[in-house]
Amino acid sequence: MLGDNNLHDIRACVFDAYGTLFDFNAPLAARRARIGPAADRLSAVWRQKQIDYTWLRSLMGKYADFWQVTGEALDYALAVCEVDDPALRAELMQLYLALDAFPDTRPCLEALKGRRMRTAVLSNGTATMLTAAVNANTLTPLLDRVLSVDACGTFKPHPSVYQLAVDELDAQPAQVCFVSANGWDAAGAAAFGFRAVWINRAGAPAETLPFQPVAEIRGLDELAELLPSQPEE
Repeated sequence: MLGDNNLHDIRACVFDAYGTLFDFNAPLAARRARIGPAADRLSAVWRQKQIDYTWLRSLMGKYADFWQVTGEALDYALAVCEVDDPALRAELMQLYLALDAFPDTRPCLEALKGRRMRTAVLSNGTATMLTAAVNANTLTPLLDRVLSVDACGTFKPHPSVYQLAVDELDAQPAQVCFVSANGWDAAGAAAFGFRAVWINRAGAPAETLPFQPVAEIRGLDELAELLPSQPEE
């Protein structure tokens, strides 16, 4: 655990999507045999470039939606791994629209809704990408909002992205528990004023940034015990 983990007055839980609720490694896992020994490297480079390109586009002031960024990152990763297979590229992109939810995703959301906690997704993904992933895992009844950065035209961790959740949920930043498996995203949310919880699925070291999450957990199954049994009115 990190910080004072004081989450007693939380009124809403907002989740990052990729790596937090949905497994972005699923497309590569589905085509591992076809890709061969380069599969792990391809997955790692694709994900890193996907994140890098969101930051670079934000700094350049040259926004393009996450679907385009994801495709550009995949093209780079395929080039690095010397994989020349247009059909595979198309399949991987299509699989990205139906990512598997992590096993702990549904039980966590069900537990929060059972406590009448408002829930939302706030993601770099486009509305189409997020809706596809939510629908593929039948999570729609468990989410009050699905929010895309397309609404503000920049990517996390810009404060305007986190402001979307405040506006949509009609809550003060300190009343929002923001949950992410990305350490940099948790830091951005903490800097904004959210009570950030970092899901450290990979056992990574903490980010050395001055903005720290209030708690660190290893899976979504640990989240409910940090939150109030009923949100304050």
